[in-house]
Amino acid sequence: MEKHHILAGLLLLVATLGFMSLKYLRAPRRSPLRLWGWMGLGIILGSELLLALPVYWVTVFFTPLAWTGYILLVDALVATLEGHSRLTRAPLQFLGLAFWSIPLWLIFEAYNLRLKNWAYVGVPVDEWIAIPGYAWAFATIWPAIFETSDLIRALGIFRSEARHAWTLSRLLRAIFLSVGVIFLIVPLVVPEARARYLFGAVWVGFILLLDPLSYYWGERSLLRELEMGRASTLYSLLLAGWVCGIVWEFWNYWAASRWVYVFPIWQQSKLFEMPLPGFLGFPPFALECWVMYEFVRTARRQIFGSRQAARWEAVESQT
Repeated sequence: MEKHHILAGLLLLVATLGFMSLKYLRAPRRSPLRLWGWMGLGIILGSELLLALPVYWVTVFFTPLAWTGYILLVDALVATLEGHSRLTRAPLQFLGLAFWSIPLWLIFEAYNLRLKNWAYVGVPVDEWIAIPGYAWAFATIWPAIFETSDLIRALGIFRSEARHAWTLSRLLRAIFLSVGVIFLIVPLVVPEARARYLFGAVWVGFILLLDPLSYYWGERSLLRELEMGRASTLYSLLLAGWVCGIVWEFWNYWAASRWVYVFPIWQQSKLFEMPLPGFLGFPPFALECWVMYEFVRTARRQIFGSRQAARWEAVESQT
């Protein structure tokens, strides 16, 4: 059974990355691959090689190593297509994204303390090794999603979507927000045995709660994008979540320090370590990453004032 779920996972990985590679090879490019792209590719290939040998420190830190390489490579691919990327356009803002990735992901770790959907195995006992490893790995989550979404947009996969503008009433936004509150509270108050089945509510709860608030304050939000007839952000994030989810599970399966899923359904039907229904969570998780980060920026403007926030963003955007 294990061989079957590995083979199926590999086929899905090849199909996903093959589609992305084919789109890239057919796309017009403005420049050759930048140096950091080659560095990223080297980190990925080198980490894979040292993992296979195996070299202990690489097996322990394989996940953040591989994802650091991935982020550098994908950023450079975006630069070849667009002439610029997050690292060339706003390196400090990119570092800020990596910084915020840690506390934002820790919110989900806090939920997992009660819902117990995953656990970490093979993590070094020494905290001075484990904690930096966790922080490094968590710091790659948001950048990986955002860079992949950037690449999908640069490839023009969703540029031909219909320009239909959505009508989003105040009542509808209030309903979204209320449902988001319910989705985020219920898993914390129901009996723990039932809460373990409710992580899906957490995967969409922050979208429903925070995006209407960003909209209300006049800031960037998915609702505003849809209201203006721009669905490419939504679609590119959904696909980015799928791509990153497949790669996450592939690399995680071979790492010595990794996560395993312990939620009580479909444990006999997996791709790599992930039970099949879990893959449905990656696309909305990417939306959630975007919404949460935009809300952080919105909150900063609301707390410190738009002028001060604009100064910070101007500094972050300097190359």
